[in-house]
Amino acid sequence: MTAPSVAVVVVDHTDMHPWDLYEVAIASAVFGVAQPDLTDSWYDLRLCPAGGQTAEPRNGVSLTSPHRLGEIVDVDLAIVTAVPEACVTGAQGFDDEFLDMLRRAAAAGVRLMSLCTGAFALAEAGLLDGRRATAHWAHTAILADRFPRVTVDESVLYVDDGQVLTSAGMTAGLDLCLHVVRTDFGAHVANQLARRLVVPAHRPGGQAQFIDRAVPASDHDGMGEVLQWATAHLDRPHTVEGLARRAGLSPRTFFRRVQAATGTSPLQWLLHQRLAHAQVLLERTDLPIDVIGERCGLGSAANLRRHFGIHVGVPPQQYRRAFTPPPSAP
Repeated sequence: MTAPSVAVVVVDHTDMHPWDLYEVAIASAVFGVAQPDLTDSWYDLRLCPAGGQTAEPRNGVSLTSPHRLGEIVDVDLAIVTAVPEACVTGAQGFDDEFLDMLRRAAAAGVRLMSLCTGAFALAEAGLLDGRRATAHWAHTAILADRFPRVTVDESVLYVDDGQVLTSAGMTAGLDLCLHVVRTDFGAHVANQLARRLVVPAHRPGGQAQFIDRAVPASDHDGMGEVLQWATAHLDRPHTVEGLARRAGLSPRTFFRRVQAATGTSPLQWLLHQRLAHAQVLLERTDLPIDVIGERCGLGSAANLRRHFGIHVGVPPQQYRRAFTPPPSAP
């Protein structure tokens, strides 16, 4: 597999806020560090300041890079990180050359992705018109008001609308970066990378996505142990009452704590774990679909196909083909 090329576009690299630096850092951590024990190829990362190659530091942070903005038309994925607050409110406009470069990249078939308020740059360029998108919850109302042709969804962590992907702020950007890794390299690679990054529990976003086998990042409320046990025994039938007994809690208290820890109900969380296990089995084994359905606790091949189609967006066999290496040439 040829290494996909990724350009991280930093709009205001002369006056970077620590939050902006965080988003540049998570994109660099995911796409810029090779994983030779997981896959032979990884991403070719480049940082592309929107205002030139060098800058005088203000606010304690600046960015120097040998790469130029024009390179985004030749990459596989271009990521726009957070933009200045004045660009969010409309008090300050975006550079025309920058917007034109985004449009040229889109016309060239480049996947475009925004982290947090980077969605405002894509919207200003007209690349979110007629699309579903999201941003940090504190800015979604402004995004919807300024760009009425964009369908703004404030309830999700990220949106994958094909060529254009958008995310909410902070760690939701990390969720989207890992989603891209799942799409490109499969669930197993993404899950292993998530462990190395010590990612918190996966929070379902409501859209079709490749789901992580996640448990709470901490166990201060006792949820980690029982959820770890459940993921190790997915082939068994589970109920809220049974898991609550194992946790030593009432079903009502257990429901509330799981929802607080994972962002979803216990049964929805369990379904996500079953589907995630099915993804790994599809990628790494040649087990029949009905056997995979049994091992992940969904019972039958028909039930696996139904849930896989709803939540992952493709049939199990198609998913398996996408991550099966072609036969070696003689």
